[in-house]
Amino acid sequence: MDRIFNFVPLTEHFGTAGQPTPEQFALIARHGYTTVINLAMPDHPRALTNEGELVTREGMSYLHLPVPFDAPQPSHVRRFCRLLQALRVDDPEQKIFIHCIMNYRVSAFMCHYLHLVEGHDAEAARSPLFGQWQPNATWQALLAWDRDDIGLWPLS
Repeated sequence: MDRIFNFVPLTEHFGTAGQPTPEQFALIARHGYTTVINLAMPDHPRALTNEGELVTREGMSYLHLPVPFDAPQPSHVRRFCRLLQALRVDDPEQKIFIHCIMNYRVSAFMCHYLHLVEGHDAEAARSPLFGQWQPNATWQALLAWDRDDIGLWPLS
């Protein structure tokens, strides 16, 4: 798994990364992941046009929630958090692999999910990837959003 670009196993249930290669989806499945969520835009030069087919061929579920890197919205984070919450309620033990192109979008979104939904300490919810990525003003603002900004009420 370390060969997958910017792979970070955030928790025992969540692995995050940049864009995997077509061959790496078999590896992801072999490591017990049952769902792949892609936050990358489909028109990015590194995006895989047949990613859904590659993922489902390996027996995993595929969900694509494209988020424009230059214009993430509270609705994107809200939809992401509610999706993860629903997946975890359905099967709390499943492993979910979440990626974008660089693992920056995912790292920011997972901060909110782990802290605001699962109740992790704010610092523990931060990916080690923040050591190499310096978020610009757009992403700093996103990271400062709270439950009300995102519209995470109610969570049930």
